[in-house]
Amino acid sequence: MSTDKKVKSALISVFHKDGLGPIVKKLNDLGVTIYSTGGTEKFIKDLQIDVIPVEDLTSYPSILGGRVKTLHPKVFGGILSRRDHEGDVAQLKEYTIPEIDIVIVDLYPFEKTVASGANEQDIIEKIDIGGISLIRAAAKNFKDVICVSSMDQYQEFLGLLNENEGILSLTDRKRFAGKAFNVSSHYDTAIFNYFNKNHEEAALKISETNGKVLRYGENPHQRGFFFGNFDQMFTKLHGKELSYNNLLDVDAAVNLINEFKNDAPTFAILKHNNACGFATRPTLHQAYVDALAGDPVSAFGGILICNREIDKATAEEIHNLFCEVVIAPSFSDEALAILKGKKNRILLILNNVALPQTTVRTCLNGVLVQDKDNKTDGVEDLQNATNKQPTESEINDLIFASKICKHTKSNTIVLVKNNQLLASGTGQTSRVDALNQAIHKAQSFNFDLNGAVMASDAFFPFPDCVEIAKNAGITSVIQPGGSIKDQLSIDYCNENHISMVFTGTRHFKH
Repeated sequence: MSTDKKVKSALISVFHKDGLGPIVKKLNDLGVTIYSTGGTEKFIKDLQIDVIPVEDLTSYPSILGGRVKTLHPKVFGGILSRRDHEGDVAQLKEYTIPEIDIVIVDLYPFEKTVASGANEQDIIEKIDIGGISLIRAAAKNFKDVICVSSMDQYQEFLGLLNENEGILSLTDRKRFAGKAFNVSSHYDTAIFNYFNKNHEEAALKISETNGKVLRYGENPHQRGFFFGNFDQMFTKLHGKELSYNNLLDVDAAVNLINEFKNDAPTFAILKHNNACGFATRPTLHQAYVDALAGDPVSAFGGILICNREIDKATAEEIHNLFCEVVIAPSFSDEALAILKGKKNRILLILNNVALPQTTVRTCLNGVLVQDKDNKTDGVEDLQNATNKQPTESEINDLIFASKICKHTKSNTIVLVKNNQLLASGTGQTSRVDALNQAIHKAQSFNFDLNGAVMASDAFFPFPDCVEIAKNAGITSVIQPGGSIKDQLSIDYCNENHISMVFTGTRHFKH
């Protein structure tokens, strides 16, 4: 027995009508009986196409200001009836219920209403009841009914109607049912998250309907996917497709540069999620040159990001470096022409888009969720722990170093001088190792550490780090404090004329 079915009737009730006209006209050409409600009914009548009001089918008017229109046995019976079930067929005949083969329904724009800043009553009114029920019913009965649940599906559905003159396969009906449950589950997730925005319920619901298959994951033998609206966040101007690792680096770069969004021209170079070069200068060109000087070796194949439009002079410098991605608020025409000289180089404009305020990662057989680290250390947070206080210039460098430190893998030590990253020790198992790594790296690139400052993402349990720092020429330190042995480091600094400030905030990043 064939599972292909020729459609004979349709229920259409949608919020978004763009692109609906050609479908309605095709259904009319196929002789399909159309039922509809409210604004959609008027839309169809305006096309000079016959339509039966749902009220005529149910013998019941739309009530409660439109809150109840389609919630009726004569509607849901026609959708949910099993065409090969004798009892269902008999009951349809007994109660004069027509079979409904197509359900074209979308949902009130709940997420857009929330995002618009609307008041709670307006938001609540955008919780769809009839639409979500129709979608679930039609999708459940995909053996006999096809459900078109979003305007994004209009073109594909019209193609099916045109291709087979209204004869639809079970495969197509089941595929559209999957789309429908994707729509309905995402909608319910958005509603729950609105009511649970303060996390009173210890429940995690994440839904992303924009998905992209990547070439591979972190390594070629791993599959990789990205779920999110990348095109909302970036305007891609040039280059190859971004990889899994590119996306991780871009994420780290965006979060770091956001700390310096309103500062003087700033350039960052990242590799494996950590800054290997960073500088703030009067011009973007000089900021890039000094950022690159921080580690020209690691910069090879890195991610570049800045907080100003990239001009011709800066682009000419960048073009000499092999880099994977360049991100900026904008590019001058001359800069764009230069940077497009490498066909695979990815050029992105960073749009002004709010980032998630929680972080999520898999852990064991579950998931870890936490608030994003939105605390940025400022001058007002600094507590002088030593007799000697930092100079104004050192304070500027301490804040600068602290911002970079916050976005560097723990354990980390960051060394800064004159708003330039000299070196950092990243991802070490001990703070001493991180410091020694940073000093060795800075010296290998011929940086003078005399007068430099040091930032640490966590407290010093012993005075060994401040001793090593002093011997390298470092004159000021910023750290959270909080160790039961803080006094040991304080005493050493006092004895050796080093200034040290506490912030009271730890910035681990694992």
